[in-house]
Amino acid sequence: MAMDRGLPGPVDAEGFRNALYMIDIGQNDINALLSYLPYDQVVAKFPPILAEIKDAIQTLYGNGSRNFWIHGTGALGCLPQKLSIPRKNDSDLDANGCLRTYNRAAVAFNAALGSLCDQLNAQMKDATIVYTDLFPLKYDLVANHTKYGFDKPLMTCCGYGGPPYNYNITISCQSKNATVCDDGSKFVSWDGVHLTEAANAIVAQGILSSEYSIPKIKFDQFCKV
Repeated sequence: MAMDRGLPGPVDAEGFRNALYMIDIGQNDINALLSYLPYDQVVAKFPPILAEIKDAIQTLYGNGSRNFWIHGTGALGCLPQKLSIPRKNDSDLDANGCLRTYNRAAVAFNAALGSLCDQLNAQMKDATIVYTDLFPLKYDLVANHTKYGFDKPLMTCCGYGGPPYNYNITISCQSKNATVCDDGSKFVSWDGVHLTEAANAIVAQGILSSEYSIPKIKFDQFCKV
């Protein structure tokens, strides 16, 4: 009987080795945990999330990958989804209207992820592992929103309920009752969780600048001419 060898891969071994693997995961896990667990219990659940990321990098490395770009999470305490959750008072809000506890969790996760990348860099001498901390970059979209031309840093473009957050967990952006803003370039948040195209463009510029990365390697250094 003839054996089915399957379809050829999209790249050969050299292509697999030279490719850049960008890993941007973890935010959904932390965001979900924060919805029903206190801060200490959320932080206690970081190790298995980080272990999955470590395993993914090591598996790719074991198969020949040598170039990795790892992204930390953003300012979860500034998401309209989180800000719209009923609270007893505003004592947890910072000067920019974001929830301190959620942002503390994001910063703690990023610190642990950065340490993991340091550890892997020490172990994988022939690999390049760039870690980019997205928290300061995404928090700046809110803290200095006027610099970027944003009018509504904590309000969704697509949502329901109007000011201050225009977010309703039961009437999402996909709902027929949702409304969409006239100019998305004035908003940081698209639907309460994801950024608008305008905000994402600024984040992309920040990532490519290497200003938020360790080591500060430019993206084009990975490109083969």
